[in-house]
Amino acid sequence: MTNKINILTFGLLFAFVMFACKKEEETIPETNGDVDISVLSSKFNTGNTTFTVNESTIVITTKSQPDHKSAYYPTGHSLYESYSASDFNQNPNEIVEQSITMTIPRYPSVASNHESTPMGTMGVSVNSVSLYNQSAAPGDVLEDEIPTFDQWEGHPQQQGNYHYHLESPWLTQQNGNEGLVGLLMDGFPVYGTHENGTLITNDDLDGYHGHFSITPDFPEGIYHYHVTGESPYINGNGFYGIAGSISQ
Repeated sequence: MTNKINILTFGLLFAFVMFACKKEEETIPETNGDVDISVLSSKFNTGNTTFTVNESTIVITTKSQPDHKSAYYPTGHSLYESYSASDFNQNPNEIVEQSITMTIPRYPSVASNHESTPMGTMGVSVNSVSLYNQSAAPGDVLEDEIPTFDQWEGHPQQQGNYHYHLESPWLTQQNGNEGLVGLLMDGFPVYGTHENGTLITNDDLDGYHGHFSITPDFPEGIYHYHVTGESPYINGNGFYGIAGSISQ
């Protein structure tokens, strides 16, 4: 009798462990390492962004200048446009052409140690603009900076680097709400607010603000981030993949 109980107990324990392992496997997003993201180069503004595709890396240079109008362009600039929203509080900076170089993986893959996203440029959008995380300048919170965002939800910092912390309606209007928004430094793409006609929320994403699924550019699927209406908006909890390098 005792042997039967021991066998039964062992069997139940074994089944529980196997179920737990299977459940854990199911919750881990699929990873890549064999998907070539150089196919996305044609989606970027070639006037302000250049791609150099190497065997295992892609070198991206960007001026981080938006192709839309902004109250932050100097008044003599062709894309200057005043902005008079009642809650707009323009900061004292102007858009200045940047020289940012990012070297990112051509075949992105999951990192064993997820590096934190930096203060400053963590990626680039399809219209060349820098992508920042949900953190504001030291001693500030992003919610306090939101009133300084222009008509397309961007603003420049002290050195004139214009950037987005969250969704720019310019991009989702131009490319569709399921279209490509940009790339982060780990090589994984950022897509819009929707997927398969459904609004994406933070509940649909993992702790790095992404998930694995089919996208318009990768019919076999790829891990990717989304812009959402809640913090961290793009990504602020760390890169899912192995991050490249940046100089500016």
